[in-house]
Amino acid sequence: MKMNKLKINKTAKSNFITYGIVIAAFIIVQILVSTGQVSSLMKGLLVPLCTYAILAVSLNLVVGILGELSLGHAGFMCVGAFSSAFFSKCMVEVIPVAGVRFFLALLVGAAVAALFGILIGIPVLRLKGDYLAIVTLAFGEIIKNLINAFFIGKDSNGFHFSMKDAMSLNMEADGQVIVNGPQGITGTPNDSTFFIGILLLLLTLFIVLNLIHSRDGRAIMSIRDNRIAAESVGINITKYKMMAFTISAALAGVAGVLYAHNLATLSAQPKNFGYNMSIMILVYVVLGGIGRIRGSMIAAVILTLLPEMLRFLSDYRMLIYAVVLIVMMLFNWSPKALEWRERYSPKRLLKKKQEAKEGE
Repeated sequence: MKMNKLKINKTAKSNFITYGIVIAAFIIVQILVSTGQVSSLMKGLLVPLCTYAILAVSLNLVVGILGELSLGHAGFMCVGAFSSAFFSKCMVEVIPVAGVRFFLALLVGAAVAALFGILIGIPVLRLKGDYLAIVTLAFGEIIKNLINAFFIGKDSNGFHFSMKDAMSLNMEADGQVIVNGPQGITGTPNDSTFFIGILLLLLTLFIVLNLIHSRDGRAIMSIRDNRIAAESVGINITKYKMMAFTISAALAGVAGVLYAHNLATLSAQPKNFGYNMSIMILVYVVLGGIGRIRGSMIAAVILTLLPEMLRFLSDYRMLIYAVVLIVMMLFNWSPKALEWRERYSPKRLLKKKQEAKEGE
């Protein structure tokens, strides 16, 4: 009983440290902004930092906790971004209160992304191997190209759809083009703020960390560690795989909503929602530590800030960025580095100090 209590306290302490890091970062940034220490460029990065941190944490649920490789996380982000931006653009006059409209857009983005997660997960998660990686990669590319092919308008007669061009919508004089093919959605309400981003990041951490330390989370990790053993004790493999994958997709959709409402124009470009974006999110997870939620969040923030902070070096900026990536990889995964970290960890040093005091 005492051991269980100690274990619960240790878990809770670790979770509170994670939440504390986020809250402390928010307070420090707010102080710096109020004293004029933050440039306009860095201010513009505050919401994207929250977006990428949410994406890294949500992908770590699939890659680190479930043990499956997903290469289409940007696709779920894209679905959440466009569905929520479409909703907000249509509801600007109907729901004038920005907070209420954004909350509903958030629900729409998360629900649509979760729906796509279920549709992809049902046929794929029953299979073994790297099928999930292949299918999610294809999904990310297909959804981006599909959105670029759609033209949607609205007039007094309702919605009009076309896959040719905006002129083919044949709208009345009062008509408005909402989705303009490759040009995307223009005029999405700018409802995203750094404060909302921090709240959504805390909510994401709360959902993921509580899931990991729950009964369902232990079942998910048992599938990752030994699928055959988990199946032999009666764990429903497909159910728990689907649960982790759908929650991850929904949280990616939440990140997409935050991203979409921070831009005046939302377009499905390769740099925003393509394969490279999915790989970049995976890099955050790997460098932060597969299965380490706090680490992936910190890695996302560092690797997003670094190129901007090194911009003054121009020619050497990407070289330094590459060196930092290598150093982070070695620090997290090299056996010697892991041994050194274990030997000189603050916890171990504190324990040695206490033992030395007791010996005296």
